[in-house]
Amino acid sequence: MPHYSKLKETKVSSKTLYHGIVDFNKDVVRLINGKESTRVYLVHQGASAVVPLTDDGQVYLVQQYRYPIGRTTWEIPAGKRETYQTPLSCAKAELAQEAGLRASKWKKLTVFTPSNAFSNEFLHIYLAQGLKRGKDSPDEDEFLNVRKFPLEKVYQMIRKGQIQDPKTIIGLLMYRDFVAPKP
Repeated sequence: MPHYSKLKETKVSSKTLYHGIVDFNKDVVRLINGKESTRVYLVHQGASAVVPLTDDGQVYLVQQYRYPIGRTTWEIPAGKRETYQTPLSCAKAELAQEAGLRASKWKKLTVFTPSNAFSNEFLHIYLAQGLKRGKDSPDEDEFLNVRKFPLEKVYQMIRKGQIQDPKTIIGLLMYRDFVAPKP
């Protein structure tokens, strides 16, 4: 097997194929062997997600219909970052908007790239504790059910494939494996 010491592609040209809520770009790149290739990818502002954990060890999830996969999913609250928002301010806004919650304690769990083969999105996941009820205010095209689950039930749902959303799985497992008190 060859080993490449400089794995990098250099942009030669770029064209926006679609401009909207997200953009799609088509770039021509120069490969390490000097040849050119094409890369089509989604340009994404970034997003934040929240694991909202109650004092008694329950987590709030939101249920919504996801059109591309044709079904409802249980997920942690999350949303696309606006240009004026930091990842943390986006997380706070999404928690309030989707779940009607405010938190007094915040901890960053991780940042990951959900689809790095075809998107430049970075998704930041936070743990929110010290929760207080407020009023939810979902976007006008967002219809959500909010429910509190015991953590063990959520881990069972992940094991059984009932939760398949990657940000939710990553956030909950990051909490369990790296933050949660050990017995």
